[in-house]
Amino acid sequence: MANRHLSRSIVLQSLYEWDFNNFRNAKNMDDLYKIKNIEENSKLKKIISHNIDKFGPGMEDASFVWGIIQGIVERLKKIDGIIEKGAPEWPIEQIAFIDRNVLRIGIYELLFANREEVPPKVAINESIELAKTFGGESSGKFINGVLGTIYREIGEPMKDDSTEKAKERREKEVETDKNKEEIKK
Repeated sequence: MANRHLSRSIVLQSLYEWDFNNFRNAKNMDDLYKIKNIEENSKLKKIISHNIDKFGPGMEDASFVWGIIQGIVERLKKIDGIIEKGAPEWPIEQIAFIDRNVLRIGIYELLFANREEVPPKVAINESIELAKTFGGESSGKFINGVLGTIYREIGEPMKDDSTEKAKERREKEVETDKNKEEIKK
């Protein structure tokens, strides 16, 4: 198994365990969204370390695992909101734990990670492969459908995209940056 694919498998197993345990104990999803950093959650840190030791002994790129999980945890509420927009018939709580976490990985890599390091089509394909390996019979199709919808909605972020949605997105990003700068002053 390629090192990056193995890393994503470990990310999925770690997020699945963390999500499953927290979801059972949480009153609602907002309890999960309070955590913004791996360092704030000793259980998650232990899960990740255990899974790296167990499934990736001698792994050269453990920082890739930590980076993806940190990126997802920081943006969990935003990512889950994107999932709900991409799969409007499926409230986040009703999506299978594996599928939900595969989508989180895919959306993080598709929208927030370094696109030169992980091109959008690689992010989608890797997510589909994770779903086929760990999910149910129709997981691959579900993941493909949701990520495909999201990808079509945002366009290809690195291209000079002339679609209306891409223009709106860029305008919102500029507006958000201006608002942040004004707040700092």
